[in-house]
Amino acid sequence: MRIDIISVIPDFFSSPLEKGLLGIARRKALAEINVHNLHDYGLGRYQQVDDAPFGGGAGMVIRPEPVFACIEKLQAERSYDEVIFMTPDGKAFDQKRANRLSRKGNLIILCGHYKAMDERIRRTLVTMELSVGDVVLSGGEIPALMVMDAVVRLIPGVLGDGESALTDSFQNDILDCAWFTRPAEFRGMRVPDVLLSGHHEKIERWRQENARERTFERRPELLGKESEEE
Repeated sequence: MRIDIISVIPDFFSSPLEKGLLGIARRKALAEINVHNLHDYGLGRYQQVDDAPFGGGAGMVIRPEPVFACIEKLQAERSYDEVIFMTPDGKAFDQKRANRLSRKGNLIILCGHYKAMDERIRRTLVTMELSVGDVVLSGGEIPALMVMDAVVRLIPGVLGDGESALTDSFQNDILDCAWFTRPAEFRGMRVPDVLLSGHHEKIERWRQENARERTFERRPELLGKESEEE
């Protein structure tokens, strides 16, 4: 997989791309991740990428010329499956979308910044708009990292145990079950006996039941049930 990130603050990604699973995926050559500085395509002496909005109003808007120049240069070199724009008004990013994106070959992730992105960019270049929640951040860099981490960890060979990702929360539309490790008893709190029994069938049944119970308590909408009124 190849991911090209476009940002006005490319240094933001330096540490995250070297550490954790993203760093592992790059070192294993399972994912190639490149960061492009939008200012390299900026206008004039000061490499301007933003301007005041037509009609007035607070904040600045990213101009179309630098974004078109950057993306068209990348697209001239190879084909891309998706051009993703991180924006609060995009479609909710969830596990199902992460699963689908993990099977793609080449992705561009465009990080928003300032007040907005010129609408002509979104209408012409962007093929997918994603949001990581109903909240506004200072830019699309953190959401882009969230998307990359969720997607890259699903690539075969990135995780030490590939089955681990398949049993995570949301993979089967429910939350994950509770997990325990040593010691078996800590400050009067004991691990459920079934997990110590060595009976794999009973353990699996307990985990499935516990996962459904936790989902009903914490995220009942995932089970198609409405939360009870308080």
